[in-house]
Amino acid sequence: MTVQESEQEPVHGREIGDDGTDAAPPGDAAAGGKRAGGGISIGVLTGGAVAAGERAAAEDRSVRDGRPAPALPPADGPEAPAVPTSAAGGISIGVMTGGAAAAGADARALDASTQPALDAPPELRAALGTLRQHLPLLTATDETSEIDARLADAEEEIDGTGRVRRDRLQWLRDRLDLGATAVAGLASATAVVQQITQLLGGQG
Repeated sequence: MTVQESEQEPVHGREIGDDGTDAAPPGDAAAGGKRAGGGISIGVLTGGAVAAGERAAAEDRSVRDGRPAPALPPADGPEAPAVPTSAAGGISIGVMTGGAAAAGADARALDASTQPALDAPPELRAALGTLRQHLPLLTATDETSEIDARLADAEEEIDGTGRVRRDRLQWLRDRLDLGATAVAGLASATAVVQQITQLLGGQG
């Protein structure tokens, strides 16, 4: 997690403490109490990058391990963290768990983080196994052979590590979600797609 500040203008807003929560109220710039635009106000920050101010830049290039994140406070409602109003043209965020945000002249934000593997729930492992059992019901083709091999790779990875690579899940979801394929017509294939989509959070 990085919070970058512009060298041209001081960034105002709440100071982010070591625990990821805001630690100090907005202050004045050193010169004549002048307030600079493009402040940052964040309630809870557990990952990602934020920058504000002239020529601000923010990048998140972290490699996440795919394990479940700790429980976070709600972004709205009575239990949501108090987030002060940011300075004009700035950033105000309630809860941020990743990504990148930038505001100001020539601002740039880049989220190049990766999450190579995810914890695999038992339901996903069971759905993969059921689909492999049903594949022999179809006429053997290059397609069914390739899908069977990919399913076997995913099963082996889950059995060995309890986790599964994101790219394996994306490949299976893309292939099984195509209605024109024979395998996609199996109810067990639909169950696999549903499990993968749920695990990926609907993301590509």
